[in-house]
Amino acid sequence: MNLSFSEGRIIANQHELVVRINGVSRASLQARVDDITLIGGANVVTATGSGVNWSIRLDSEEQLNQIAEAIGIAIQ
Repeated sequence: MNLSFSEGRIIANQHELVVRINGVSRASLQARVDDITLIGGANVVTATGSGVNWSIRLDSEEQLNQIAEAIGIAIQ
């Protein structure tokens, strides 16, 4: 799945999630699906574990639902 949002792009599949941030730095955040938590209401994706610790806020609940469907985990 490929999803654009205001700060960049998200690439997700059943195994991993990659967030590519737009801007001068062109930063990339990557995590295994096992380390991902989706937080409803705030529309936040967090990655914690295995040396990974980051979070990013999405533009809408619809985007969070699309990610949940693509990676196969429930929104909390």
